[in-house]
Amino acid sequence: MVSKLLGIAGSGGIAFGKAYIVSEVDLSFDTYSTLPVDQEISRLHHALSQAETDLQKIREKVRQEQGIANATIFDAQILVLHDPELIKTIKEKIIEDKYTAESSLEEATSFYINLFEEMDDEYMRERAADFRDVTRRVLLHLLGLEEQSIQDMDEDSIIVTEDITPSETAQMNLKFVKGFVTNLGGTTSHSAIMARTLEVPAIVGTKNGTNKIRHGDFIVINGSNGEIHINPTDAVYDDLIKTHEEYIAEKAAWRALKDQPTWTSDQSKIELVANIGSPQDVNQVLHHGAEGIGLYRTEFLYMESATLPTEEEQFEAYRYVLEKMGDKPVIVRTIDIGGDKKLPYLPLPEEKNPFLGLRAIRFALQEPAIFKTQIRALLRASTFGNVKIMFPMIATLEEFHQAKAIVDQQKLKLQNEKIAVAEHIDIGIMVEIPSAALLANQFAKEVDFFSIGTNDLIQYTLAADRMNENVAYLYQPFHPAILHLVKMVINAAHQEGKWVGMCGEMASDLTAIPLLLGLGLDEFSMNAPSILPVRNLMKTLDKSKMEQLANHALTLSTAEEVKEFITNQLT
Repeated sequence: MVSKLLGIAGSGGIAFGKAYIVSEVDLSFDTYSTLPVDQEISRLHHALSQAETDLQKIREKVRQEQGIANATIFDAQILVLHDPELIKTIKEKIIEDKYTAESSLEEATSFYINLFEEMDDEYMRERAADFRDVTRRVLLHLLGLEEQSIQDMDEDSIIVTEDITPSETAQMNLKFVKGFVTNLGGTTSHSAIMARTLEVPAIVGTKNGTNKIRHGDFIVINGSNGEIHINPTDAVYDDLIKTHEEYIAEKAAWRALKDQPTWTSDQSKIELVANIGSPQDVNQVLHHGAEGIGLYRTEFLYMESATLPTEEEQFEAYRYVLEKMGDKPVIVRTIDIGGDKKLPYLPLPEEKNPFLGLRAIRFALQEPAIFKTQIRALLRASTFGNVKIMFPMIATLEEFHQAKAIVDQQKLKLQNEKIAVAEHIDIGIMVEIPSAALLANQFAKEVDFFSIGTNDLIQYTLAADRMNENVAYLYQPFHPAILHLVKMVINAAHQEGKWVGMCGEMASDLTAIPLLLGLGLDEFSMNAPSILPVRNLMKTLDKSKMEQLANHALTLSTAEEVKEFITNQLT
């Protein structure tokens, strides 16, 4: 019998409990229908209605037990059930192709699932889980099936399953669910993200965990290193208990830092802020003690709507976040649509290389009516908090000038309409294109701040798509070329008295943080659960010593040399 399995560390911590195997339901169905079209359409509407009833009940249960932040995930799922384009496509397949409602549903939703799964942004990839979850729920009703319940546990358990859907995660009875193990997924999959949100240990991507672990086995999972111990010996169990106690003590030390500012050991002040994708995420930001929001991805307002969001809808979304954050800064990134982020209701031209095409600020400037609506909403909300506006994917000074002119124009219009606008709003850019980094000394004279988007900066500098497994090895955050660009941007900003943040994944990488601190980065923006571990790390680092470390790293030739040097210096 296997005594230990390895998976991907999805959410830190150690959990003990009996394995609760969730069996897969057979969702096979016929492709072509033998029923009249009107009956198939009636079946579809009935299943959609039943699915909505389910989701409304789940939403209310989660709202009562876990709060509104976790409950709002189901608003997006309910919206899917009412998407007119989606329903139209399903019906067309029933009518024109003579497909069953099941087959039509799966064919129609697979388009959206594939669309989101291929996106570079982890928040966008998470949306695929919503579409899969909704599709599965409607299929269950069409087929007259019920899923195995994970709500009725009465002892400490660890769920072992193929994958965990958003609705399953949200309904977990956390009194008894101590952790979970999945065959599928990675560190940015929905199951891992939700586990970190709920602070539940999780291991994902085991591939065959459901086959190797038996229902009722006593298992111990270490979500920090991906180890699953099955019916461990007393000696192994004692070691795991000790590790668990150390982790609990470490978490308690982190929580003590929640409401404290971030200082290095030599008393250098650093800003630790959070990335969010929707207004509801702000509760988690405050829970984890972030000093502000370094990246508010506004495209969710567009992706989660069946039509372009109105000025009023956007205003309410921005105002909510600003009011919740009080006087803490909120950096709002303007619409970042295009490339891998497409809107079903707003067809974009087919491009051979969309990542180098009409996206982000290029899209905004080509669709000024859409951009102006967003800017008006942002400016109207500016009096409710400390908002800063950030333009994405700026490549030239002309783009910045054009975008800023629209902000100035809309501000004047609102003032003429006697609508209050904050007297001063900082305006900055994301540095994610090498040209912006190379001209940082020119941009620094005109912008109020920079935020380095390492995810794209790395891809564009090394010409490597990190989602393409054939060239993923070239996605190297520690590549000396990247470090030199980062240092170039920081030096240019500081020379003009401006500050620099970073909102890519590198900003929360515990190995990269000492290096970035030494390079002079002022602000680190990350997923909220990373805030306290990073704050804890910061207080152990001497900035002057990290500057020496960074200066030497800049003399090295390869990413491996840089990583090895940093690791050796800090251990």
